Amino acid sequence: MLNRKTKYLLGQTTFHIVVILLGFLMLYPILWMVSNSFKTNAEIFGSSSLIPKSLSLENYIRGWKFNNTITFTTFFKNSFYYTILSTFGAVLASSLVAYGFARVPFRGRSFWYACMFLTMMIPYQVVMVPQFIIFHKIGWINSFKPLIVPQFAGLPFFIFLMVQFIRQIPYELDDSAKIDGCNRFMIFTKILFPLIKPAVITSTIFSFYWRWDDFLGPLLFLNKPKLFTVSLALRMFSDPQTSTDWSAIFAMGTLSLLPVLIIFLIFQKYIVQGLATTGLKG
Repeated sequence: MLNRKTKYLLGQTTFHIVVILLGFLMLYPILWMVSNSFKTNAEIFGSSSLIPKSLSLENYIRGWKFNNTITFTTFFKNSFYYTILSTFGAVLASSLVAYGFARVPFRGRSFWYACMFLTMMIPYQVVMVPQFIIFHKIGWINSFKPLIVPQFAGLPFFIFLMVQFIRQIPYELDDSAKIDGCNRFMIFTKILFPLIKPAVITSTIFSFYWRWDDFLGPLLFLNKPKLFTVSLALRMFSDPQTSTDWSAIFAMGTLSLLPVLIIFLIFQKYIVQGLATTGLKG
C-alpha cells in the first residue's frame, strides 16, 4: 500500500507530465512553423524533424523583399496602422458606452443593453454584404476607413466586459465626486476609468489580437497591394500557377507572430485579472 506522501508525489508527477504533453501539443504547430522558416522547400517536405539542418536567414531576407516592388515593411506598417487606430477607437468608444449603460439612467436602458448584448451572437458574415454595399456607395473601398471607422462605435463584448467592472464600483464614489463639483465626464475620466484599468487593458489586448489577425475584413475592402496587411500579404505568397515559396511563407508567418507574442508576454496578468473578476460584485 502506498502512503499518503507517495500518492501525493505520484499524483503531482502525473499531473505535470500530462500538462507538459498537452502544452507541447498546443505549441507544436508554432514550433513546426518556426523550424520550417529556416529550412529549404525540399527539406520542409522531406523531413519531419523540428531541428533544421542550418540556421540561415536567407528565407527571412527573401521573404521580406517579397517581389522587390513592395516589401513587408509596407505590409507591417499597414497592419500597425489598422490595428492601433482600430484598437484605440474600439476601446475608447466601448468604455464610454459602458459608462452610459452602467451609470446613466435613461428610458429603455435595459432594452437597449439587451439589444447590444444580442448583437454578439450575430456572425460577421451576416452584416458583411450590407456593409460592403454601404461603403462602396460612399466611396470608401480601397481605404482603411471601412475597417477603422466602425470600431469607433464600440464592440459589444468590450462594452459588456466594462459594464461588469463599473457595476462593481460603489455609487458613493460618484456622489462624492458630484459634491466636489465634477460632472459626468469628469467622473468617468478621473474616477471610473482608472478603476476599470484591467478591463480596458484586456479589451485592448483582445482588440489588438483580432485586428492584427484579421483576414476577411482587409480581403473584402482592400484591393490594392500597397494597402495590404500582413495577413493578406502572406496569402500572396501562394501561387497555384507556379511553385509556392513555403519557406518564405513560414519565415514571414513567424515574424507576424512577434507583435502579438510581445503584447501577450507584457500584459498577460491583466488578461487573467480582467476575465477572472468580470461579473463579481465587490
